[in-house]
Amino acid sequence: MRETIKKIGVLTSGGDAPGMNAALRAVARACSYYDVECVGFYRGYQGMIEGDYMKLDARSVKNIIGKGGTILKSARSTEFRTEEGRQKAYESLVKAEVDGLILIGGDGTFNGGVVFGKEHKIPFIGIPGTIDNDIVGTNFTIGYDTALNTVVDAIDKIRDTASSHNRLFFVEVMGRDAGFIALNAGVGAGAEEILIPEEDLGLGRLLESLRKSKARGKSSSIVIVSEGDKIGKNVFELAEYVTQNLPNYEARVSVLGHMQRGGSPSCFDRVLASRFGVKAVESLLDGKTDMMVGIINNEIVLTSIEEAIKTTHDINRELLRISDILSV
Repeated sequence: MRETIKKIGVLTSGGDAPGMNAALRAVARACSYYDVECVGFYRGYQGMIEGDYMKLDARSVKNIIGKGGTILKSARSTEFRTEEGRQKAYESLVKAEVDGLILIGGDGTFNGGVVFGKEHKIPFIGIPGTIDNDIVGTNFTIGYDTALNTVVDAIDKIRDTASSHNRLFFVEVMGRDAGFIALNAGVGAGAEEILIPEEDLGLGRLLESLRKSKARGKSSSIVIVSEGDKIGKNVFELAEYVTQNLPNYEARVSVLGHMQRGGSPSCFDRVLASRFGVKAVESLLDGKTDMMVGIINNEIVLTSIEEAIKTTHDINRELLRISDILSV
């Protein structure tokens, strides 16, 4: 297969994640090492449709390993979801003489790759880049560790204000369908309660927990709320409900929002992205396709893309138990 793969295309798609640039750097330099051309498509699949790309070589990716975001930009392409759009993308790849693809993103990116690969028989390898860490086939996704550190740092600062004013803070973090950020950051920051989509705590139990915290002498509390939590319509209504039922608490809401996506990637994410990028290039050159690079027990592994996107990533129930114990 090394003789048939002469040029590799790479793109970043979906939500940006710290470490994507480190992965691009690794892909470009691995291609250079193996004497393979590399091009990067701007704005994900949309750039592939439009033939909007740049040549990536070892020097063009210098000094980006520590930058957040992605130098290739990112977008969610509505046009690529149509058969006509994917045909345009294929024609663009043929014109650019691209023999294989490396897709950096989450489940939406991989779903697009699966459909495109089946229709046009283009070999591709996926690199999981999402702060949600909700992809099966890897213990960690690129960007997750940095996002956790960002959230914990923000909660530490919020706790200073909560303690100074004897307030209850509801802190909403990202995680529409998965509570990995909320759970791990909540334990790491010492939150009193953690609300995640996977566990329906219920309003009654939340109120009882906060009453117990007050009775134990806690003058302030932090409740971490994953944006996909099912207890309330939104975090503001949840805070209002608690205030109405527990008038002794002065509640405030802090929505961390997109700050969780930004910032310089942690050392862990830089190393992870570097390992993923090299493995992705080597896998394509070895004739692998429809696979995702991952890390299990510190070993780099390959998993079927379809398995990665169709299987549910279970929440760590041991952390839930620890959170309950440590919130006394």
